[in-house]
Amino acid sequence: MNRRCARPGCGRPATTTLSYAYAQRTVWLDDLHAEDSPANHDLCAPHADRTHPPKGWDLKDRRELAPVHRLRYAG
Repeated sequence: MNRRCARPGCGRPATTTLSYAYAQRTVWLDDLHAEDSPANHDLCAPHADRTHPPKGWDLKDRRELAPVHRLRYAG
């Protein structure tokens, strides 16, 4: 897999796949999916680590080496 971070201007190698479900107000961060999907966003590790969901949404970080400091964004 040779995909790049989806953040404009970044270009670093993607390590994480971000997906979400509006109805459940949930955002998931997973290790990079093997298959590329237009419904998901691939991110580099620094951008994935700084991801904050919209207020009132849950963030489920399911990466193998996920940071443990953030489970829900309350800000």
